[in-house]
Amino acid sequence: MNRLIIPFLILLVGLGLVQKVSAQQNNPYRDSIVQLYGVIMTADSLRGIPSASVIVEGKGRGTITSYDGVFSIAVMKGDRITFSSIGFKNNSIQIPFNLESNQYSVIQLLISDTAYLPATILKPRPTKEQFERDFLNNRFPDDAYEIARKNTDEATRRILLNSLPADGREAVNFQLRQQTNKYYYAGQVPPMNIMNPAAWADFITAWKRGDFKRKK
Repeated sequence: MNRLIIPFLILLVGLGLVQKVSAQQNNPYRDSIVQLYGVIMTADSLRGIPSASVIVEGKGRGTITSYDGVFSIAVMKGDRITFSSIGFKNNSIQIPFNLESNQYSVIQLLISDTAYLPATILKPRPTKEQFERDFLNNRFPDDAYEIARKNTDEATRRILLNSLPADGREAVNFQLRQQTNKYYYAGQVPPMNIMNPAAWADFITAWKRGDFKRKK
């Protein structure tokens, strides 16, 4: 019985090893890890760019170049690599899927990214006399409180009253008052307020206020 079990176990182990080797040979990702290395340089002067970023897109991994612009990082076949540095335009490459070896070297050239800033004019600080002059001559816009104060000023209201035409309601009320006085004193002489102290008080107040001044 033991003589039959031992060959059977050897057969099972052998079949397992064959299946494992066959699976490794048929696995497309068996040799997908690639050692990417190279140097990042300026396109105009071919100088190494230090501390440039080497990022594997979508993987959250990366590295930076050395002082001479040299880098090395482990990537996968098909990964997209982005090279970037401040003052240069970004550039990207893709690791080939059909790469036969597990090493891939690149010499990446970055083009300078020129940014033009608006011109800045420097002026000397003003003297104390110039600051006082400009501060006193500066005109600030009125706030809501100042605008309301000006609109409710007595002189402003008097000017608006004399210059603006009456609206429909005021015109109708004036006409009705005129007709009321005419019908009330029909057949008699209307009373004269020349001896009325209240009328004289109103006249003096209006005269001081300037209601009788000639309008230009």
